[in-house]
Amino acid sequence: MWVSLSDGRTLGVPVAWFPRLLRADREQREACRISLRGLHWECLNEDISITGLLAGHGDQTHSLPSAAE
Repeated sequence: MWVSLSDGRTLGVPVAWFPRLLRADREQREACRISLRGLHWECLNEDISITGLLAGHGDQTHSLPSAAE
């Protein structure tokens, strides 16, 4: 995934860092809303902050293990 910033920098990050985007179809990926803080995909419940991308962070959501595990 390539993200162009207003200061002229371009960030390249693997889509694999964001499992929801990786599993999404093209139409879902293209339904991105851009804000001052980052990127948002309503249909995927995915938010990616520019601060996180600059820090090299991927998906920051972690599910808790179930009692059966």
